[in-house]
Amino acid sequence: MKILYILAGVIFSLSLAAKPLDVKSLSYDATLSDVAYPFPVQHFALDSQGQSLDMAYMYLPSTDNKEVVVLLHGKNFNSAYWQSTASYLHEQGYGVLMPDQIGFGKSSKMVDYQYSFATLAQHTKALIDSLGLNNSIILGHSMGGMLATRFALMFPENVTRLVLVNPIGLENYLIYTQYRDPEFFYQQELKKSAESIQAYQQKNYYAGKWNQDYAMLTYFLIGQAQGGDKDTIARVNALTYDMIFTQPVIEEFKYLQVPTRLILGTRDRTAPGRNWQKEGNTHQLGRYDLLGARVVKQLKDGKLYPLTGLGHLPQIEDFSRFKVVLEQALD
Repeated sequence: MKILYILAGVIFSLSLAAKPLDVKSLSYDATLSDVAYPFPVQHFALDSQGQSLDMAYMYLPSTDNKEVVVLLHGKNFNSAYWQSTASYLHEQGYGVLMPDQIGFGKSSKMVDYQYSFATLAQHTKALIDSLGLNNSIILGHSMGGMLATRFALMFPENVTRLVLVNPIGLENYLIYTQYRDPEFFYQQELKKSAESIQAYQQKNYYAGKWNQDYAMLTYFLIGQAQGGDKDTIARVNALTYDMIFTQPVIEEFKYLQVPTRLILGTRDRTAPGRNWQKEGNTHQLGRYDLLGARVVKQLKDGKLYPLTGLGHLPQIEDFSRFKVVLEQALD
């Protein structure tokens, strides 16, 4: 089986490398039908809010009777960007589960749906149960960190360890920023272009640096923004922005009952709402070099692993450094 996964990863890498350099020609539907993933994609059917939904996921069973690590993606990503992390964990004998949350990646996109971290956590728990998995390590990145936290709060008996990689939500953003409703974000989403998507990530994720590996992670976003389902994508993206602001988790960190590990690239300055802060606000949003030490004090069993000089995606920017602290966090 491992040979098949390796071959799938090679095919995935080759398919990305073969993408046209003219990104303006990219066009993808809402569920990324024409986008290859690094491992075989499976589908989990579920009913929620009176609707039949399809949840796409990749699953690599344990090869050494070890726990399963559930990898939860960020908002501007899908589960495919976990390729290096998943391959490494699988080589160490861990099982790896990589779901595309409802509203993201290859999963259903519903415009008349109430998105919440609690709902997405329930979906993830249902998927885990369907695979017959008991206790898991829950690892979330960026927005996936907020989801992972909510999952651990709701289902502590099913979590052996919580690992958060540069999660957003280490601050309650509405304390410092003005509220913007989904219509505001919908209009912002409609304005996105290939240039603006890549410029945002280059500036905010990689400190102005750029290479083909970084660029390839934007292709699916660009293709959806330029595809025939772009209105649906804009609507769904707007709805999932709202839960970031209206469903904070930071005040509940003190209630976490599971060992929690923070892996933070300290150069990160990600701060939703930075551009519409409240008048007179003097709090510096997104100071990950300071947030980690503050947050870990709220945890009953917490530990911080800072990665100096790395940004919002340490697992992409420098995997060799990331895997060292990942090993420590999982130990």
